[in-house]
Amino acid sequence: MNHSSKPQQSFSLGANGLHGVLRVDQIRTDTLMQLVQSWAEPKDRDDVIAALDELAEVVTGAAREGELDAAVEQVEDVAGMDTAQVEVRMSDVRRLLAEVSEVARVLFRFGSKGASEIRHPAMRATRVHLAKNPLPERSDRRSA
Repeated sequence: MNHSSKPQQSFSLGANGLHGVLRVDQIRTDTLMQLVQSWAEPKDRDDVIAALDELAEVVTGAAREGELDAAVEQVEDVAGMDTAQVEVRMSDVRRLLAEVSEVARVLFRFGSKGASEIRHPAMRATRVHLAKNPLPERSDRRSA
């Protein structure tokens, strides 16, 4: 449950107590507004519809590596969408810092790596498998 005084822009503990949840509703609102503004322009509407149709095909089908990112970028380009970011006022930065600190206090009860440091015997096979087959590094497709 989110106990923030401003839930639409908040940081809270996840339902299972093992992760944090960042909520920034303004990003979704801005994204939809930019998409609709482009959609409302008759000269751009067909291009936006085509890009959204392509994205729908990728999402509902078996996407190849990089295909989803490319389809999303196509929609963003056609619709002239800005980077997904919001300005955060100083008072909100203080509030968010307090929220992040509280979540970190709870999460770090397992140590700096969180729940991954728990060494239950039932997880031994998983640890061995991941040691031999590490997960790929996640890269952000956008640069600041």
